[in-house]
Amino acid sequence: MRINADLIAQSSQYMNAAKERELDLRGVKAPAIENLGATNDQYDSIDLSDNEVRKLDGFPLLRRLGTILLNNNRISKIGSTVSNNLPNLHTLILSGNSIAKLAEIDELAQFEQLKWLSLLDNPVCKEKDYRLYTIRKCAALTVLDFRKVKPREREDAKKLFPDDGPATKKAKTFTPGEGVVAPKKQGPTPEQILAIKARIASAQTIEEVQVLEKALRSGMLPSDMLPQDEKMAEQ
Repeated sequence: MRINADLIAQSSQYMNAAKERELDLRGVKAPAIENLGATNDQYDSIDLSDNEVRKLDGFPLLRRLGTILLNNNRISKIGSTVSNNLPNLHTLILSGNSIAKLAEIDELAQFEQLKWLSLLDNPVCKEKDYRLYTIRKCAALTVLDFRKVKPREREDAKKLFPDDGPATKKAKTFTPGEGVVAPKKQGPTPEQILAIKARIASAQTIEEVQVLEKALRSGMLPSDMLPQDEKMAEQ
């Protein structure tokens, strides 16, 4: 099914657990990203998981859009100009795709505001020094593959790739803790919210999806996703 104005109008729209207005285009078997101008730039987040998209491209200018979920597609290429139309993108989840070359990360580096990135279960993750290369290229990253970027990793990345810095035109100098959302005393942290969404995208049964979606709505994490100290406290 192709993405068009009618599909967008008929799709679920809601406030997600991160207090973002989200458009749900998950699992419609779309082969490409297209016609999103019909959203009138009214969404903070768009979920395009479980489709058949092969290239991260096709976005019109969407200044409001900050989060894109593209779990379990067939993406192997990143459009060379896609960042121009998504100037405020800060979260990009590409778990379970087909990105195989480090050169594609060079394209991701063009997203100057990109702080949260997941490439889990892509072939590129098996490349030597993948994590350090990605950290070096994407200057604003604070969380990669649901793990916080540590100051030591940034230092190691700079040593390993001294002449291969960020491709962005206005790369920021990293400050420890910058851009990291401090977890509240109750409810899931931003890392956990994205982890729950990733699990929803790969869920095998309706029951599992329902349990995870309930967790997002209530702010109560499933027991197997609780931090170790909270598990001990519950016991």
